Amino acid sequence: MKIALLEPLGVSRELIDRLAQPILDAGHTWVYYDQKTTDPEELKRRSQECEVVMIANNPFPDEVVEACPALRLLNVAFTGIDHVGLNACRSRGVTVCNAANYSNQTVAELVIGMTISLLRRLPECGEAVRSGGTSAGLCGREIAGRTVGIVGTGRIGAMVARLFLAFGAKVIAASRTRRPEIEALGVTYVSLETLMAQSDIVTIHTPNTPATRGLISRKLIGLMKPSALLVNCARGPIVDSAALADALNEGRIAGAAVDVFNVEPPIPDTEPLLHAKNALLTPHVAFLSEEAMVRRAHIAFENTYAYLRGEKQNVCSL
Repeated sequence: MKIALLEPLGVSRELIDRLAQPILDAGHTWVYYDQKTTDPEELKRRSQECEVVMIANNPFPDEVVEACPALRLLNVAFTGIDHVGLNACRSRGVTVCNAANYSNQTVAELVIGMTISLLRRLPECGEAVRSGGTSAGLCGREIAGRTVGIVGTGRIGAMVARLFLAFGAKVIAASRTRRPEIEALGVTYVSLETLMAQSDIVTIHTPNTPATRGLISRKLIGLMKPSALLVNCARGPIVDSAALADALNEGRIAGAAVDVFNVEPPIPDTEPLLHAKNALLTPHVAFLSEEAMVRRAHIAFENTYAYLRGEKQNVCSL
């Protein structure tokens, strides 16, 4: 059997080699590409004759899936699978698995960090120091006592809820599925409209699906308090970025922290949020920590080991 990892996983070559050794010991062919490519023809070349293809967040479109007749498992070392040609996987019977939960802690910590950065005006503070200024006009706000609205209470949303509760916030949530263990923490489920209207901080934690694209619409953003903040470390298409930029520029909300966009960085100059006031922007780094990269590599290889044993692990519903 031929198994290929088509891109780096953000860990050392030594770790990749160590994790690949059981594959080689079992007599399989193993190929590792340490340079990313988005060229469909190169992806087809790299995937030829592979029964198992491992990727991270590199696009793997339908046309590439269709060109790989031997492919049986597309092992995605990432949480989301919206960059994968799911239509072709469905029609070809290709199993798709992911590295669920590798970045829960990392993403949740960045949500807290971005929130604190906005509330305490850390970018402005840095500029004040560099320009010889003082603390004048830089009075911040606390998390404690504020209402945090969490949109989506999966594993990351749940961890974010716990962290905000530890800071002394009141937490409300809107989600397709109510989880008793979340309610047991003291979180109250409300409608999405109520959440947007009542929250001082709104943080998004849903997957990017046809049902969630554009979920945070212009209408919903219009329900937010003028003092409210919006944080998106989930997926860009969930939020109407033009509507969010308009709300920021017109002072209808106080700030936003955005790690994800409609396209992967580099972000084109046409993106409205690049020119919005009080917008803290990061280039899709929420998942990116040393610890998360190691966890991700282990999970991805364990998915492959499971497949070789004839077992299913972290299989995604298509």
